[in-house]
Amino acid sequence: QVQLVESGGGSVQAGGSLRLSCECSGLSYSTYCMGWFHQTPEKEREGVATIGSDGSITYADSVKGRFTISKDNTKNTLYLQMNSLKPEDTGMYYCAAGGGSTCGKVIGNSYAYRYFGMWGQGTQVRVSS
Repeated sequence: QVQLVESGGGSVQAGGSLRLSCECSGLSYSTYCMGWFHQTPEKEREGVATIGSDGSITYADSVKGRFTISKDNTKNTLYLQMNSLKPEDTGMYYCAAGGGSTCGKVIGNSYAYRYFGMWGQGTQVRVSS
């Protein structure tokens, strides 16, 4: 079965860093758009960053210059390096896989999560001021 398992969340002070990981199994993720999403009780899951099957990368404006998405194909693992963290970054972070054309639809779309059919369980991030 397909499994996406996130790890690396935690609590950090503003300005600190975390690295989130998503281990993928049962999925040839090179075929898919892979994305990281952020969710709070006040809003739907919003796209943070994506990496496409062709290697193309997109970021939400709010994280440009601070977050970096990458893949390690030898470990079949997706990463999100989060630097210069802010209190508004607090929330649950999920990795997800969607169809090959999905990456271009994520950033700025409030309901982009609906295009992704495979999700991890999420990992919690808390950033204090």
